[in-house]
Amino acid sequence: MERIFSPWRMEYIRGGGSSGGRCIFCVGEDERDDPERLVLGLYPATLAVLNRYPYNNGHVLLAPRRHVADLSDLTPEERGELISLLALGTKAIGEEYSPEGLNIGMNLGKAAGAGVEDHLHLHLVPRWKGDTNFMTSVVSTRVLPESLRETHARLSGRFGPLRPSR
Repeated sequence: MERIFSPWRMEYIRGGGSSGGRCIFCVGEDERDDPERLVLGLYPATLAVLNRYPYNNGHVLLAPRRHVADLSDLTPEERGELISLLALGTKAIGEEYSPEGLNIGMNLGKAAGAGVEDHLHLHLVPRWKGDTNFMTSVVSTRVLPESLRETHARLSGRFGPLRPSR
């Protein structure tokens, strides 16, 4: 019998996916280059980070920098910058990974599947035909060929300046 080891997932399985009681999206300027934070881009009102527990390689999370849970609580500036970052993120993932599709979504509230329910965030998940195999459906496990450090190295240079939304 073959085995695929993915020890980094055990932290999540055991419930250790938290950041010591600290919100994973509340990132200070001094943490921009901290490899543990997995920051791809830090902007005036928003940020882009890698998902520490990705569905696929290139799974990026976008969030306002302000700790806010509800979309209606964002300022017009935050909403505009989040949409601009969404456009930049889809372009970055498209250019670096050439996916055949992209899932963009929000899980608002625990019942909707939010892992971090008190800080609004968007998921950008690159998709390919056949990327869900028997491992996902039979044992709820995904096999990712690329480490988070490799993904960070590939994407971090692609999150440059934002173009303002109109």
